[in-house]
Amino acid sequence: MKKQKMYQLTTCALMAALMCILGPMSIPIGPIPVSFTNFVIFLSVYLLGVKGATISYLVYLLLGAVGLPVFSGYQGGLAKLAGPTGGYLVGFILTALISGMVLERFHAHAVATILGMMVSMVAAYLFGTVWFVWQMQCEVWYALTTCVFPFLLVDIAKILVATALGKTIRHALTKADLLPSASLQASHVR
Repeated sequence: MKKQKMYQLTTCALMAALMCILGPMSIPIGPIPVSFTNFVIFLSVYLLGVKGATISYLVYLLLGAVGLPVFSGYQGGLAKLAGPTGGYLVGFILTALISGMVLERFHAHAVATILGMMVSMVAAYLFGTVWFVWQMQCEVWYALTTCVFPFLLVDIAKILVATALGKTIRHALTKADLLPSASLQASHVR
């Protein structure tokens, strides 16, 4: 049990660090770049569960809020977080929570897990879009065509890759006794 607790703490820190490394590396496709932050969140959910993934993301968010350049385009600070696209960053908290809860409930069902991750992205899109519309005083359609539609296929691809990779890594870590078996984990969740 002590070994698993140490794993969880270490992995939580590593996933926050991975977000800090991959988050700023973005691909510009318009006014808002494609970021790999949500990919790392999905991977974190597989390796840490809802609580650990959410904590990892909150650590990343706090590091960015205090000014470390960990957000897309190597930006950081409260201005970025409170700006028009900051709602998507805050909305990723919902991504970690919702996808984590679905994964812990339906861990053996890949389709349910993938659908849960998609629902979690819709929640983040919704939160971020409302924030964007409020900040920019623009039409909802403009916000959707700028901030959501260009990212749909890329985010679905991230979900599929994270699912395949996450299942493989999770299986190896369970086999190495660094993660509890699924039946043990289910009892810890309740």
